[in-house]
Amino acid sequence: MTGLVSRADTEPTATSTATGPGGCPVSARAAAFDPFGDAYQQDPPEAVRWSRQEEPVFYSPALGYWVVTRYDDVKAVFRDNILFSPSIALEKITPVSDEATATLARYGYGMRRTLVNEDEPEHMPRRRLLMDPFTPAELAHHEPMVRRLAREYVDRVVDSGKADLVEEMLWEVPLTVALHFLGVPEEDMATLREYSIAHTVNTWGRPSPEEQVAVAESVGKFWQFAGTVLEKLRKDPDGPGWMPYSIRAQREQPDVITDSYLHSIMMAGIVAAHETTANAAANAVKLLLENRSVWEEICADPSLIPNAVEECLRHSGSVAAWRRLVTADTTIGGVAVPAGAKLLIVNSSANRDDRHFEDADAFDIRRENAGDHLTFGYGSHQCMGKNLARMELQVFLEELTTRLPHMELVPEQRFTYVPNTSFRGPEHLWVRWDPAANPERGDPSVVDRHRPVRIGEPAARRITRTVTVEAIDRDTDDVVVVTLAEGTGKALPAWTPGAHVDLDLGGLSRQYSLCGDPEDRHRYRIAVLREPDGRGGSRHVHERLAPGDTLALRGPRNHFRLDPTARRYVLVAGGIGITPVIAMADRLRAAGADYRLHYCGRSPEAMPLLERARRDHGARLSVHCGSDGTRLDVPALLAEPEDGVQIYACGPRRLLDALAEHTAHWPEDALHVEHFTAEHRSLDPQREHAFDVELADSGLTVRVAPDRTVLAALRAAGVDVQSDCEEGLCGSCEVPVLDGAVDHRDSVLTRTERAACDRMMTCCSRATGDRLRLAL
Repeated sequence: MTGLVSRADTEPTATSTATGPGGCPVSARAAAFDPFGDAYQQDPPEAVRWSRQEEPVFYSPALGYWVVTRYDDVKAVFRDNILFSPSIALEKITPVSDEATATLARYGYGMRRTLVNEDEPEHMPRRRLLMDPFTPAELAHHEPMVRRLAREYVDRVVDSGKADLVEEMLWEVPLTVALHFLGVPEEDMATLREYSIAHTVNTWGRPSPEEQVAVAESVGKFWQFAGTVLEKLRKDPDGPGWMPYSIRAQREQPDVITDSYLHSIMMAGIVAAHETTANAAANAVKLLLENRSVWEEICADPSLIPNAVEECLRHSGSVAAWRRLVTADTTIGGVAVPAGAKLLIVNSSANRDDRHFEDADAFDIRRENAGDHLTFGYGSHQCMGKNLARMELQVFLEELTTRLPHMELVPEQRFTYVPNTSFRGPEHLWVRWDPAANPERGDPSVVDRHRPVRIGEPAARRITRTVTVEAIDRDTDDVVVVTLAEGTGKALPAWTPGAHVDLDLGGLSRQYSLCGDPEDRHRYRIAVLREPDGRGGSRHVHERLAPGDTLALRGPRNHFRLDPTARRYVLVAGGIGITPVIAMADRLRAAGADYRLHYCGRSPEAMPLLERARRDHGARLSVHCGSDGTRLDVPALLAEPEDGVQIYACGPRRLLDALAEHTAHWPEDALHVEHFTAEHRSLDPQREHAFDVELADSGLTVRVAPDRTVLAALRAAGVDVQSDCEEGLCGSCEVPVLDGAVDHRDSVLTRTERAACDRMMTCCSRATGDRLRLAL
């Protein structure tokens, strides 16, 4: 074995007799793919696990679509809305019968472009014009109404001991919230429920020819109803709600907001604001009750609810897939896809991709990058109502965990779903509890307890877990190895070599690479070098930390991953830089990969983990010590570039600079480095320039002064961005960049990642021009 790729990733998949465009053979699994089947409806990410592992982009002859399942590929499709047009997002996935088409025509059905499926240049001006009701300040006005409704619906069932939460709460409350948000009167709810289901089946389902006519009848009536409500609102457009706001916007810019556009977004808005949130709420409650210990955690600590919402959206969101149209010949994940091809991008599968989310199948409400999920889409077509949905989910979970913490799923119920490719939530969710144990019977004030809702994605900086110091062992005069464990005995999150954690140490946040065994899910190990001239973190560990102490920990996160496809690996460590590198060496040895470990230091006595390296890596280890004249000859080591060889290094800047200099003639990104010190420089207003940062989700524009970082400017504007080191070392302040050129000044991104210009570290990097557009 020459790399880390599994057999599933390298063995060819079996082919079928089916063919794709151009007559190319299609694999047996691709030919058998059925998004309307029970396996996909029950668990879309599991149903396409084979694709993520073996064939991440495949053609489905039964569907007539190319299917995309890995995170990076799905995100890339979302990001480029020119090459991958959203124009087919609302196209009926099942061809419509002539009779159903005639039925829709009879009702004057004219659903055309909405914010979901329109191309540029029309889309963005409309989005910007209609964004204001979705800003955090405006959404905050809806919180009291959402709380009142949640409480009223729980009041109806709290003493019954058993309920179908979908039927009796989770469908009706989001519908009422949607109507309030849109500015629609609360009437005809039963009809609206029927209509919205019909719209889903009509657009993303596979109704039979007979069913198509009945569905078309409901959709036609839905269209007429939307038009009737719109006319009512036109007569008095000064009230609250998104539709009155849109009508007023039309008066100012009638060429941007047309009559037909208003009618279309009226109908689409009801479905978008209602059904996806209702399904997300049902999925979240089901997932939490299936993971009882997590449910009990958020019952005991409601501050975890925003994090739980984000992880529920990642792990079991209500949006399984979206569709795009390829406008020019291209490649996706290395697969050639022709112009005119239709794509089914399975974002629910992307949310379970281990390449982006550590131990992606695990349900971890403290997962740091849960907010990277693609349930709301990404880029310029990201869901505008995502923060309203987050608010509703937080309120629902708080109400249920406070008043019915003893609630459980009714055993042996079978969950059913409306068959369609894209939206998913159980039709029924039966729960039961003992009313005699309701907390409010002993303490009526329980019903009045609530925490302020967090509008928006939770700040990763607040997502911590408590760990206990199990042992502190001295390895060298200046280095101790600290063993950390989860105090209750629960498993810690999985990690991969190169990962680090953030620890809060006496008011300081410090990053340490994990150097233990990834297979030991109950312990993390770090090695800490005492730095007399440091900022106090290492001094705290060496002088004050003791076994039994507890610490707040964030992570793990990994910006220093091994490439599993390399033919051979060269590992270089200097001093305490051995910590991530030795974990890599352990992984490569276990996999039978071809590697060489070069370990540099002043003297053997000062080199941490040296005995472990000698014991475990023997003949593959080369020790280079200044004290005995065996310094590493970097020019000789890297004289001849080799294809398929990847170099991983961590150590002092002098070593890393030498490696960079002598790999300049190597293939791009052959060298991967992790810094543990930064070349920190303060901003010189005489040399820097001011620029604007536009926040795509909120419509806010923030001015970044010459003497201020992007991070500082965002925080001053009330935008909470995570950060830890604030030196461009740890990657915690990374944000997505949608447009604009970045002056990268971090020590995290590779050359290829910098060239892509789709992310930046806000603590240090800046704009090269006068504007950046961020996905915040």
